[in-house]
Amino acid sequence: MSRRYFGTDGIRGTVGQAPITPDFMLRLGHAVGRVLRRSIKRPTVLIGKDTRISGYMIESALEAGLVSAGVDTLLTGPLPTPGVAYLTRALRLDLGVVISASHNAYPDNGIKFFSAKGEKLPDDWEKAVEAALEETPQWADSASLGKASRLRDSHGRYIEFCKSTVDKDMSLRGLKVVVDAAHGAAYQVAPDVFHELGAEVVAIGCAPDGTNINDGVGATAPQALVAAVAQHGADYGVALDGDADRLQLVDRSGRLFNGDELLYAMVVDRLAQGQAVPGAVGTLMTNMAVELALRARGVPLVRAKVGDRYVLEELAARGWLLGGEGSGHLLALDKHTTGDGIVSALQVLQAIQRAQASLADLLADVTLFPQTLLNVRLPSLAGWQDNPHLAAETRRVEAELGDAGRVLIRASGTEPVLRVMVESRDAAQGRALAERLVAASRR
Repeated sequence: MSRRYFGTDGIRGTVGQAPITPDFMLRLGHAVGRVLRRSIKRPTVLIGKDTRISGYMIESALEAGLVSAGVDTLLTGPLPTPGVAYLTRALRLDLGVVISASHNAYPDNGIKFFSAKGEKLPDDWEKAVEAALEETPQWADSASLGKASRLRDSHGRYIEFCKSTVDKDMSLRGLKVVVDAAHGAAYQVAPDVFHELGAEVVAIGCAPDGTNINDGVGATAPQALVAAVAQHGADYGVALDGDADRLQLVDRSGRLFNGDELLYAMVVDRLAQGQAVPGAVGTLMTNMAVELALRARGVPLVRAKVGDRYVLEELAARGWLLGGEGSGHLLALDKHTTGDGIVSALQVLQAIQRAQASLADLLADVTLFPQTLLNVRLPSLAGWQDNPHLAAETRRVEAELGDAGRVLIRASGTEPVLRVMVESRDAAQGRALAERLVAASRR
């Protein structure tokens, strides 16, 4: 059975268009409740959300659906996605639900789920929910209805958790840090985490109005952070996305560090502490310079498909702890079960303090290779992998690059577009080689 509603990271779409409608969310809550009650007599579900105006509508509909299936619900209000994952596990609840479309603009929204262990749920569970959606509802009678209540101390609990992921004697005293919460889910908690660890905090992107999430601020628009760091003479700037599972970091010179670089800094810190790092997981898009720098330190990099879900699956399969994407989704599985922008920022700042060096110094061995990415629109993607001209040209390009670059060609999952990426130490060479591959793909 193929999944009709669930994508690679839950259910997402434009509000007011199927499936992001109140009637569907009512049915979804009811279906989830029925699936839970197959194995748990009286389940309890935690519901958190970001700051989109549509969150009120979706929250109410989900709550009604869950309660109608005999499931108790706890509501946190706005809380980062990783905060919901943590509290679901810490409070021994049966399921965590996040209402968020992450880095998308406010007209979109979505739903994602976490297991009792605070982990992403398997495909089989999602298929069971989709099957239950097709069944006739079985509304609970009055005596069997679930109850709904607010979890009043969710912010404080999550703040303490974030602080617990660094050494007890770690202090940010003496540092000025700009914290940009993207007018999103972390607007109440992120500034407090850094303040309580001793930093002088300048908060931006912390005034949500329901429609300004990710609008010109946050991890997807880091120039606001760069400008604020310069304006306030800050030492570092931390930008999160709308649900705070993604991170971008800026230093006082205005240099922006992406997720690939931050992953390397985390690995180097673990090695410096004498910890074993058997390997790290990136994606098909992870910069080759990071792969080479890790290899020089005896740490292999394994590439997963693009998406933090696939990075997590690869880490779990290998029993490794560290992984991430250039977009800023970072995983440290000995600290949290899922990607957490605040926790990741603290790991990097702790690495800087331990090394008594700047982040730029920690990354002295890494000079990112320029990447040329070209999109090729074709009449059809059918048989593109069998194109002999493209195959031959790819072999020639790879031979020219040798160990100084790489080629990645992949099909779009949503349109007849071939994505051609060439990474090379020499940007001009990379561009020329990518254009040759584009020409070959059209033959």
